[in-house]
Amino acid sequence: MNDSRVPLLPSGAVDTAALATEWYGDPPVGVRANMVTSLDGEAAFDGRVRQISGATDQALLKALRIFADVVLVGAGTVRAENYGPVVFKDAHRRVREQRGAMTAPPVAVVTNSGVLPETSGLRGATPRPIIITTTRARARAADSGADVIAVGTETVDLTEAVEALKDLGMKHILCEGGPTLLDALVGADLVDELCLTVAPKFAGLQEHTPRPRPANPLSSPRGLTLAHALSHDDFLFLRYARRTPDPPPTAN
Repeated sequence: MNDSRVPLLPSGAVDTAALATEWYGDPPVGVRANMVTSLDGEAAFDGRVRQISGATDQALLKALRIFADVVLVGAGTVRAENYGPVVFKDAHRRVREQRGAMTAPPVAVVTNSGVLPETSGLRGATPRPIIITTTRARARAADSGADVIAVGTETVDLTEAVEALKDLGMKHILCEGGPTLLDALVGADLVDELCLTVAPKFAGLQEHTPRPRPANPLSSPRGLTLAHALSHDDFLFLRYARRTPDPPPTAN
């Protein structure tokens, strides 16, 4: 940021197409993650993100898809949030077409089992979803009617998955969660940018099954640079970008 002030957006409805274009229109080549957190660090309430989110946050999530070649999401989030294909509002579609993209991005689901949730609105969707799974689950995934990327034997190799998406021309990857997938992407040092919404809400300690934490190969914490901070109706919208190169850790 050029100064210490946080731009305060007018209260009420926001033109998210214009907001996204001005503040988020230069996505990184690689993985841009978009997440929301409560003030006490919870990513959901009663299993749903919408409970801690807000209207502008939900609209911005959809607007960030304008700049994506593919939307990456974990199977648990697909199930909990009942994901369907990306459908743009007219204003968002016009911005996307002005940028030379005539179709909506596909949704890529990361699942070790290779199973697309039965309740998902992605089954039979256009564009065809992508299942990113293991080589063991390749055959099961192929029966779902989705395109399949099989990388890794027991668990999905996310480094290979990201490279496979790039090889398919999907260089701008928007990850919409959930926390388990974000943990794994961070552990593999694959997150190039984080768009984080801080909701002005306490969620309290949520009862949920502790998620398995992937091994962390990072030799030191990965530093990011604050690209911007916006405020709207007491929500904070933060954008952090990877430092290039990341400075070496300082000795204590």
